[in-house]
Amino acid sequence: MAEAERIIGTPETPDTAGDGQERPDAEQEQASQRPRGERRVAVLFAVAVFAYLLDLVSKMIVVAKLEHHEPIEIVGDWLRFAAIRNAGAAFGFGEAFTIIFTVIAAAVIVVIARLARKLHSLPWAIALGLLLGGALGNLTDRIFRSPGVFEGAVVDFIAPKHFAVFNLADSAIVCGGILIVILSFRGLDPDGTVHKD
Repeated sequence: MAEAERIIGTPETPDTAGDGQERPDAEQEQASQRPRGERRVAVLFAVAVFAYLLDLVSKMIVVAKLEHHEPIEIVGDWLRFAAIRNAGAAFGFGEAFTIIFTVIAAAVIVVIARLARKLHSLPWAIALGLLLGGALGNLTDRIFRSPGVFEGAVVDFIAPKHFAVFNLADSAIVCGGILIVILSFRGLDPDGTVHKD
């Protein structure tokens, strides 16, 4: 409807204009709208793939080189890399509910995939891409790592002082969530429209 209103309200639709002139303008505007939607979906999946691969590669390196070894100090004792297996949610919470967190992660992925069909906002595409990549990263651990399918423990390794150990997927999820909160406060919707409450 919004696209139709924009087309009808354009200056190129005066009464003197013939039918043959109006349709190309309308078709051109519709054509210019289509790539915008496709481009945003491409951005969403590009960000998701980048976040997912970065998380996957980092975990493979951690399991191969750091697990069962002494932690590596990055910034003194303020930041270390220390491999642990986490059966809970992000930052080690809720270890008794591994299957529930697996279901939630899968649901988030489905919701983002459905939302992608009407995604016209670049910031929202980035935010949802981060959420999708992070959710896929931790879901991969839940499915393929021990102790079993849908109960697997997530590999965490980033250990700041006086804080929970986490991984790059957790970071992507948190960054995506913060960006969504900011976009919501600014009134920007995923379809690209801006509203003021």
